[in-house]
Amino acid sequence: MAFINDEFLLTTETAKELYHNYAEKMPIIDYHCHLPPSEIAEDKRWENIAQVWLGGDHYKWRQMRSNGVDEQFVTGNGSWHDKFVKFAETMEVLLKNPLFDWSHLELARYFGVTDRLCRATAEDIWARCNAQMAEPGFSARGLMTRSNVKAVCTTDDPVDSLEHHKAVADSGFEVKVLPAWRSDKASKIDNPAVWNDWMDKLSAAAGMPVKTWDDFLDAMDKRHAFFESRGCVISDYGVTEIFAAPYTEGEVRAAFRKVREGGVATPAEALKFKSAWLYEGLRADAKANWSTQLHYCCLRDNNTGMFRKLGPDTGFDCIGDWSVTESLSRLFDRLEQDGSLPRTVLYSLNPKDNEMLATLMGCFQKGPDRGKLQLGAAWWFLDQKDGMKKQIEALSALGCLGNFVGMLTDSRSFLSYTRHEYFRRILCGKLGEEMERGEIPNDVAWVGGIVSDISYNNANRYFFGAK
Repeated sequence: MAFINDEFLLTTETAKELYHNYAEKMPIIDYHCHLPPSEIAEDKRWENIAQVWLGGDHYKWRQMRSNGVDEQFVTGNGSWHDKFVKFAETMEVLLKNPLFDWSHLELARYFGVTDRLCRATAEDIWARCNAQMAEPGFSARGLMTRSNVKAVCTTDDPVDSLEHHKAVADSGFEVKVLPAWRSDKASKIDNPAVWNDWMDKLSAAAGMPVKTWDDFLDAMDKRHAFFESRGCVISDYGVTEIFAAPYTEGEVRAAFRKVREGGVATPAEALKFKSAWLYEGLRADAKANWSTQLHYCCLRDNNTGMFRKLGPDTGFDCIGDWSVTESLSRLFDRLEQDGSLPRTVLYSLNPKDNEMLATLMGCFQKGPDRGKLQLGAAWWFLDQKDGMKKQIEALSALGCLGNFVGMLTDSRSFLSYTRHEYFRRILCGKLGEEMERGEIPNDVAWVGGIVSDISYNNANRYFFGAK
C-alpha cells in the first residue's frame, strides 16, 4: 500500500468515518499565511516543481543544510533540477519529520504521485511533476481553487498599497484574498535608522507628516481604515515577548520625539514605547471589530553571517524562552478595563506555554463571542503530530475544544494547503481512537459536528461573522 492513501493517519474505523464524512470536504479558510499577493494577482505559474516547492520554503532549507547540502543548492545559484535532487536525497533521512509527511501529501494530492521521494525516484518524479506544471490547475489561483480554499489572509505592512488585493478582488476570483495588518516595523524604535525610514514611509502612505506620537496614532488610524476598506478583518503581531511595561503618555511622546529627531532610545524608553504600540494596536483592532493574532517566543536571526547574506526568514530562527504570563495578563486586563479587548488568537512557539495560555484565556472570555480568546494552532516548529496533539490536549482539558478556529498554513507556498488535511486527519485520528476506547462518547454525529466546526465553520464565524 502506498504511504499516502485514503486512510493515512486514520487508525480506527471511527476515525475514518469522522474524517471522510465530516472533515475531508470542508472548505479552507487560511487566516494566516505569507503568500505574496502579487503572485495571486498575476496568477503566477512555475516552470518546474522545485520553483513552487523550494523557492521560499525555509522549512526545507533548514533540513537540507542539516543533511550537508551546500548552500548553492539551497538558496544559491544551483539549478532547480539539482536543488530538487538534493531535497530528494534529504528526504531519505527525514523519517518522522513533518516535512516527510507534508511533501508526500503534496506529491499525492497535486501531482498524483504516490512513490516515496528519494534519490532513486527523483528523476522520474521530477519528470512526472514537471509534465503537469503547464496545466490550468497549477497556476497560483488554480492551486487555490483545487484546494477548496474560500479565503486567505496574507501578511501586510501598514504602508503597503494593497494594489494586488484590489486587483484580485476586481478580477472576480472566487477566493477571498484579504490583507492582514502586520505593524511590527513600527515597534523597532531600538533600531533608529530602520525605524525612521519606516516612519517616513508611513508618512507618505498616510499623506501626512509623522513627527510626533500623536501624528503616528493619526497616521496609523488612517491606514487602519484603508486596510478595512480592502476587506481586512484581522491583525497580526510578531513579537519576541509581550510588551506591557507601565508608561505615561508623556514618556512615550518624549521617546518618539527623541528618536525621530535623531536620538537613540534607552532600553527602558524602547520598552515603554513598544508597550504603548502594542496596546494601541489592539485597541484599534477592537474598535474596528477585527480579530488580533499574537505570535511570540521566536528567537530570530541567530546566525549573523547568514542573516547578512540572506536576510530574515531564511531558516535561522528557533524557539525562544520568555516568561510572558504577567505581561499578557497586564495587557489584557488594561484592555478589558477600557472595554477594548479584541478577539485574540494566541500563539507561543514554546510548547511549555500551552497550558498557561489556555488558563489565562479563561480569565478574559466574554460573551457574546464564543471562544473570544483562542489558543492558536500549533505554530511553526510545533505544527507536527506531537505539537498538534499537545495543543489539542491543552485546549480540550482547560478550554472549549469545540470553539477552536482550527488550522492555518503560515506558509509562502501554494502547495501548503495539505497542512489543513494533515491537521484534520490528526484531529480525527485522535478523537476516533478515544471514542473507540470509551474515553469520550461514541456519538459520531455529535463529534463529527465538532470536527466540521473546527475544520471550517468556527473560523468562518470568528473572522467573518458567519452564522
